[in-house]
Amino acid sequence: MRLPRNFFKPLAVGAPAPLRELPVKLERMIHFVPPHIEKVRAKVPELIRDVDVVLGNLEDAVPANAKEAARAGFIAMAESCEFGATGLWTRINALNSPWVLDDICQIVAAVGQKLDAIMLPKVEGAWDIHYLDQLLAQLEAKYAINKPILIHAILETAEGVNNVEAIATASPRMHGISLGPADLAASRAMKTTRVGGGHPEYKVLADPGAAGAPRAAYQQDLWHYTIAKMVDACAAASIKPFYGPFGDFADSAACETQFRNAFLLGCVGAWTLHPSQVPIAKRVFSPDPGEVAFAKKIIDAMPDGRGAVMIDGKMQDDATWKQAKVLVDLARLVAAKDPGMGARYGL
Repeated sequence: MRLPRNFFKPLAVGAPAPLRELPVKLERMIHFVPPHIEKVRAKVPELIRDVDVVLGNLEDAVPANAKEAARAGFIAMAESCEFGATGLWTRINALNSPWVLDDICQIVAAVGQKLDAIMLPKVEGAWDIHYLDQLLAQLEAKYAINKPILIHAILETAEGVNNVEAIATASPRMHGISLGPADLAASRAMKTTRVGGGHPEYKVLADPGAAGAPRAAYQQDLWHYTIAKMVDACAAASIKPFYGPFGDFADSAACETQFRNAFLLGCVGAWTLHPSQVPIAKRVFSPDPGEVAFAKKIIDAMPDGRGAVMIDGKMQDDATWKQAKVLVDLARLVAAKDPGMGARYGL
């Protein structure tokens, strides 16, 4: 067991000190880019202005014979672009793959100073985080990187779900956790081939009415339990929960509903795999202007968050003040990226 007094000590001599709090950043969507495809890489400078996080994907959807090209493409993309307030991430290959060590070592050596986070797939327990944590500290020391590279875990195995609390608290490098519904469905032997979203056969029936009358059926959310469990683990550890991919690019309504369910449960963002999903994520994970206006009323009435007040016939106290502050802080980040939304928020 790592003693509490040692938790925030660097794991290598010369590595930067771990962060005690996550930096405040706008991360409504993590936009996936296949860096082995040159014509897609060429669009990244324009993409940087539109999305909150650009992620170079080296894992799933990259063929085995293109893994090295994807890694080289990501490094070239990172070197040639200035990202500003937009996050730069990569999803490396799984820890049991033949490519992962080169992914980590070559990317940190080349662009570690620019890299904000490494997304680690198929995390099964705290041990996976500990391995990457130690290796990153050694590489940061070797290449004189002055800020810690964060770790973002993907929850996509039954064992990972079982260990999610330990994963969330495994290292001060932990940025957050994303739900990976496709691999998780396979790990659980779930009877679905959909990538996220509901299933028409996962439903409840209304009680019987008159004899022979049809009974209403209501489709349910396959992922409600897992998202809620992940959100609880992240909230308790003060890290960020994300919904993962929604695979049906043609069904924007279902995508928006799934993103909104995750948002209401506490997720701060989602993956976008196609440009059409970016505006959906912006709509869903940007706070509603009416809610922001009411949150500002609470903060104005309780500047220090103490006591209780009545606003529009409803009692507000320190708990609702905290909720209001989360909304207003998020709205300020959105306004800095999108002046049009800033005008709607009155910020």
